Amino acid sequence: MSLAVGIVGLPNVGKSTLFNALTKKQQAAAENYPFCTIEPNTAIVEVADSRLDELAKIVSPQQIVRATVAFTDIAGLVKGASRGEGLGNKFLANIRECDAILHVVRCFENSDIIHVQEGGNQSAPINPRSDAEVIETELVMADLEQLQKRYERFSREAKADPKKRPESEAMAKLITHLNDGHPVRTFPREEGDPILNVIKELHFLTDKPVIYCANISEDDIADAGANNEHVKALKSYADEAGCEMVVICAQMEADMAGLSDEEREEFLSSYGLSEGGLDKTIRLAYSTLGLASYFTAGPKEARAWTFRRGWKAPRCAGVIHTDFERGFIRAEVIAYEDYIKNNGVAGSRSVGALRPEGKEYEMKDGDVVEFLFNV
Repeated sequence: MSLAVGIVGLPNVGKSTLFNALTKKQQAAAENYPFCTIEPNTAIVEVADSRLDELAKIVSPQQIVRATVAFTDIAGLVKGASRGEGLGNKFLANIRECDAILHVVRCFENSDIIHVQEGGNQSAPINPRSDAEVIETELVMADLEQLQKRYERFSREAKADPKKRPESEAMAKLITHLNDGHPVRTFPREEGDPILNVIKELHFLTDKPVIYCANISEDDIADAGANNEHVKALKSYADEAGCEMVVICAQMEADMAGLSDEEREEFLSSYGLSEGGLDKTIRLAYSTLGLASYFTAGPKEARAWTFRRGWKAPRCAGVIHTDFERGFIRAEVIAYEDYIKNNGVAGSRSVGALRPEGKEYEMKDGDVVEFLFNV
């Protein structure tokens, strides 16, 4: 499985600059005018994981295959996008399949860069809470529009088919919830609720985990925006919403886009940083979504595989191929630390660190595994 993240925000908050930085590619337009991003930009980014490099030192593989994240950057939204303001909200369809949303909010002052909340070119004051609320409202309205279309059809069918009434009634309650300005993620639900089918089918934007991204200026890098009032305001808003927040300087990240790994480390070190925005954002996204990595290592390749915490061995095997899950026999597992300490499979087996695990084994982050299967 591959993690997919959709990037949203008002125009000119640094979304496209961040996209360019995250992907280390200058693919997205980043000019200083509203709506410069029209077509959605998507890029697949490798996930940095030093553990994979250490495994490769032992097995000397022909190739290293890292886990990936797909970032999709869409046109900036403005107040009233659901009514057609700006470029409207038609581009939201491009991120409905994403696992999480990265909501970029401007937390820097710069009179040369227009700050747009509504359609047109009029600059608005920097107000992270208000800015975030604009986007949240537009996402809620987009979900409401989608749900109402389904409800209109389904409610007619429910009048003739009593079996469909519970789902119809559940949709009506969710419509009220959205009309009150609340996101789908706060709608109460339990296992077996009829609304679960609707939520699964429609991929509601406001049911996805949100990571708020405070985009700061280079002047605030040294203390990661700790004294920036805009960052404080956004953190308060994110905490109230029960969401995570990451602080990034998109311009600094863009400046590093063309550097070698060694130059990048030196650049970060000059600011007193140990990691860049890409690594920080991906790590937070993995944590927010409950994701982890296990490894396979051999002469052909050393590879990271993404899975959800709590998955058992057969389901994790299915990440590689459905045949692995269907014909699962057992997993031969070595904890990453043991694999490194004992210099691979043979050394780990000799000290009893290689464990045969069955169908009920819950995979752990960092497990080095070989699956045995028969189909």
